[in-house]
Amino acid sequence: MKLALVIDDYLPQSTRVGAKMFHELALELKNQGHQVVVITPQPGHKSRLVKEQFELVEVWRFRSGEIKDVTKVKRAVNETLLSVAAWRAIKSEIRKDSFDGIIYYSPSIFFGHLVSKIKSRCKCKAYLILRDFFPQWAIDSGMIREGSLIESYFRFFETYSYQQADVIGVTSENNLSLFNDMTKGKFNTQILRNWANCEPPSQNSDCSFRDKLGLVGKTIFFYGGNIGYAQDMANLMRLAKNMKSFPEAHFLFVGQGDEVDLINRLAVEWELDNFTYLPSVNQQTFKSLLKEVDVGLFSLAANHTAHNFPGKLLGYMVESIPILGSVNAGNDLLETINDSQAGFISVNGNDNLLLENAIRLNNSRILRDSFGVNAFSLLKKEFSVQSVASLIIKIITD
Repeated sequence: MKLALVIDDYLPQSTRVGAKMFHELALELKNQGHQVVVITPQPGHKSRLVKEQFELVEVWRFRSGEIKDVTKVKRAVNETLLSVAAWRAIKSEIRKDSFDGIIYYSPSIFFGHLVSKIKSRCKCKAYLILRDFFPQWAIDSGMIREGSLIESYFRFFETYSYQQADVIGVTSENNLSLFNDMTKGKFNTQILRNWANCEPPSQNSDCSFRDKLGLVGKTIFFYGGNIGYAQDMANLMRLAKNMKSFPEAHFLFVGQGDEVDLINRLAVEWELDNFTYLPSVNQQTFKSLLKEVDVGLFSLAANHTAHNFPGKLLGYMVESIPILGSVNAGNDLLETINDSQAGFISVNGNDNLLLENAIRLNNSRILRDSFGVNAFSLLKKEFSVQSVASLIIKIITD
């Protein structure tokens, strides 16, 4: 099959988990014998469209405005124009036999128009990989007022994006129920887990981050990824503060987002000598860094109604790293990780239990190793890219 894969962020420029996952999906689809073209924006390009190869994947990069790490208004305007910019760039390349199917990824919610255009010309099906209920999470966080014109604006594009999908894949059973309740069962939905390439981890790199950062002999609690409102980073900073009496424990955060200033301000305010922040690094550096950490951290804001499965967990699991984190109430990720003994998950707001779990992992190398082995086993069982690719292809070909 000839497949168009649409996402708002892609490798090698991106450092985000979604871009990494999408690239792994593209590679697996190629391994299964399909032809793949990734369509993605490239802010600042002089040419309207640039075609290139990245690790054997054909990529069409269309010119767009900046949509990452900019002001909210600028991002909203530029994302709104994504479909227009994309179609203007690629429409002369699209014939009726160009594609047999479309796979598009949300966020962003603004690719509905582009998908509609490609579907109309190629008479093919489309599959939406839905990883983020926006604008719902922004409403839950108080960033957007419910019933406002801004909400109505985003809801229009959200719904239009859903309408273009023949099937929508969400991450978990609870998210499936929530989505169907929110949309009154209007759309064809199924569970599509997050995924990762389950190949055995590569050998350690020659570079030692422990030496470089002065963390030899430390138990490294690592957070890597988006540092934003949806993650409630103050939650993890409180944990670092509460762990100050354990001098061997060190918290290393790597990433970018709207709460970088917050975590650095709290580190100064609370005089945290057990905390280090680094800006985003490329994927290869990130993988090398993961090989040296002891515990993988994550956090989800307590006021969220959606039950997300952060993609960063899969990176931890690939490297057999035990998981420590907290989620919003009702998130079935808690049972998934805890029942598999792949880590400790608690409900956000229960700082004492989060601290207790951190202390247990800090104090026992044996426990960390055991949970890490279980994390990799869970990855192979539930979250392989091979099974996800096959499931999507079955939907598109039916």
